[in-house]
Amino acid sequence: MLPKARMIAALEHREADRVPVGEIHADWEIIERALGRRTYVHSQWREWTAEWEGRRDEVVASYCRDLVDLARAFEWDFVRVPLMPARRDRYQAPEIVAEYTWRDSAGMVWQYSPETGGLPLPISAPTLTIADLRVPQDFRVDESRLEAIRRVVQELGGTHFIVGGMPDPTFPWRYFDGFEGLLMRMATEPEFVRRAIALCLDGAVAWVEAMCDAGCDAIVNGIDYCDNEGPLMGPRLFRELCQPALAALCEAAHRKGKYFIKHCDGYTWPILDDFLAAGADAWHGIQPPIGMDFARLKAKYAGRLCLCGGVNVDTLVRGTPAQVAAEVRETVRVAAPGGGYVLSSGNSLVVGTQYENYLALLAAGREYGSYPVRL
Repeated sequence: MLPKARMIAALEHREADRVPVGEIHADWEIIERALGRRTYVHSQWREWTAEWEGRRDEVVASYCRDLVDLARAFEWDFVRVPLMPARRDRYQAPEIVAEYTWRDSAGMVWQYSPETGGLPLPISAPTLTIADLRVPQDFRVDESRLEAIRRVVQELGGTHFIVGGMPDPTFPWRYFDGFEGLLMRMATEPEFVRRAIALCLDGAVAWVEAMCDAGCDAIVNGIDYCDNEGPLMGPRLFRELCQPALAALCEAAHRKGKYFIKHCDGYTWPILDDFLAAGADAWHGIQPPIGMDFARLKAKYAGRLCLCGGVNVDTLVRGTPAQVAAEVRETVRVAAPGGGYVLSSGNSLVVGTQYENYLALLAAGREYGSYPVRL
């Protein structure tokens, strides 16, 4: 069975020849170990500075080449491809205000930690009123940003399941007020948040349509709403402010005959029914140690919501290959029967993921994941 057909079977809650496997995100360390060369893919500071210096085409070429080779090296069934930086006549670096710290064109100050290698975090944001809100540049469709998607579809689209990664309009803290600021506004000034989401949503729907037209089989929305104790804004505000936009994205993908995957890690029980009600076909970001138990999830959502995950990030970083294999075996035993399950890390392949541990995940998936599952 081809990888694409394997993924579609899982999303439609049918058993294929084996459980499909893939990752929503992999940082540069494990990519370089797998391919034996440097990459710009999710390389954080290296990627951003290359773009600022006008080497955007080098970055795009790396994504086009390395995502294809990585999917083949790891024998993934699906591969996520993000939007690329837009092609410009002139590239301009942001204002550097301190080491690994910069102010973007909207006035938000970001800080990156090379020690952890994670995503940058906003440390200050300009004070805005509703009258100040404008459509962010990320939500203006630019065909040049589809370049990697088109290339990966050309190379792998006939055999593999291609997932397009998009900017998030449902909780757009990266564009307005920063993380803590937008959370506070949800409670104190919900009309500000409604307006911010509305300004992003039309462009986000247009992106969904453009990525589907470019050949994506599914769209993934990757924003997190929860920590280890539950939704950061609470279930009520999530339903009032975020869920309608999520539903619009799902509907846009379905109109194109494609699937929608919602990523959100953390303790999601209070809003998981809302993902389903919004129209999500699959949910990625499952963390069993904090109460997201696969047996309970399977019992409640079998046949309705495809579950994607399996191995905790902490195990991939700090555990052993034997521990990884044990987690794969138990998750496959519980979640795979009847279909509706995709094997992946519980979140992403972060900096610090042990290469041998990820190889153990893949090997255990092949060993235990054949249908019919008999464990």
